[in-house]
Amino acid sequence: MKDQSPYSIRCSGRIALLFANVAHFYSHMMMLVYPTVVIALEAAFDRPFGELLSLSFIGFVLYGVAALPAGWLGDRWSAPGMLAVFFIGTGAAGIAAGFASGPFGIAVSLSVIGLFSSIYHPVGTAWVVANAKARGKALGINGVFGTAGIAATPLLAGALTTVFGWRYAFIVPGSLILLTGLVFLLIIRNVSGGESKKQASIDPAVPRSTAIRGLLILSVTVLCVGFLAQATTVGMPKIFAVGAPDVGEWAGLIGAGGLASLALGIGALGQLAGGWLADRYRLTLVYPMVYVVTIPAALLAGSVSGLPLVGAAGALMFLITASLPTENSLVARYCPANWRASAYGAKFVLGLGISSIAIPLTGGIYDLTGGFWWVFAGMAIIAGVIISFAAFLPKSVERGTSPA
Repeated sequence: MKDQSPYSIRCSGRIALLFANVAHFYSHMMMLVYPTVVIALEAAFDRPFGELLSLSFIGFVLYGVAALPAGWLGDRWSAPGMLAVFFIGTGAAGIAAGFASGPFGIAVSLSVIGLFSSIYHPVGTAWVVANAKARGKALGINGVFGTAGIAATPLLAGALTTVFGWRYAFIVPGSLILLTGLVFLLIIRNVSGGESKKQASIDPAVPRSTAIRGLLILSVTVLCVGFLAQATTVGMPKIFAVGAPDVGEWAGLIGAGGLASLALGIGALGQLAGGWLADRYRLTLVYPMVYVVTIPAALLAGSVSGLPLVGAAGALMFLITASLPTENSLVARYCPANWRASAYGAKFVLGLGISSIAIPLTGGIYDLTGGFWWVFAGMAIIAGVIISFAAFLPKSVERGTSPA
């Protein structure tokens, strides 16, 4: 029987959310292997950090830009089918990166990883929304998995690189993702059905003019949030390599990766806090207020080193990730259900694709200044821009769900 909705599944909603959460973890994990590995490649290829980091630029652009066609296919074809392509394609590309022979091969492999990884955010986020009873809570939990992928990768990639070599930092997670994809194909099948009526019933229609205004404003804030997230997550291993000079040379990569993982792990808790706030308070109030606190947090992170840097960077990540469930809930409120994956695709073109310019900028600023103070100062300015635009979001859009 042909399914009526690309988001319908034969198994329970819990299994759907489980695979969506695991996919979110994998998506960020594979995209952030290289920013840790690149520290070791500075010596292996005898090239500067900024130049080597730029090899990942096209991959990060595709990670965002390709989200738009991926979302369209998720809406029009099959969300489970697109997630299967994500698992298998990302896993295979990760394995291929481990066999790259030089900088050009690495750049090509990272680009393919970015292309397949781009599938997750538009399709997976819409799938979470479609199967959630408490939207903010579900998005918060899903976000924790994504942030956990961000947090775990510096430590895992650093350990694999130090003990076995940089190639295994790609091959091991790539193989795991590919295996998960094969399991996914065996379990998930489409059937008739649609979005949860319980969830849809709490989304009253938004006037067209209100929706357009809200989405236009969000297009600016999403891009700015993307700049903050890209600069922080991609630069974090190097930030701690520079900010923890007492770590021994052999343990340097694991030490920097471990500190980055600790700070990013603190940030993961922001997703839960943000989901809780999104379910209980007005979305248009929560969203800008998070960035009011982000300004001093960014300036503090740029002014300290050592152990205080771990706490300051963790607080900064906590705040950035706390805004994401609210941001995704606002997108869901402004868009009809059958266009959500496409809308999320457009969102991630901005938040993950165009914002990727923060990657070469971060590396370039470090190469030019020998530090990250100006990177953090720029983050504070961008947070101010987010506040200014978010203040004009239509106030008629209330929280996305009832407390759970």
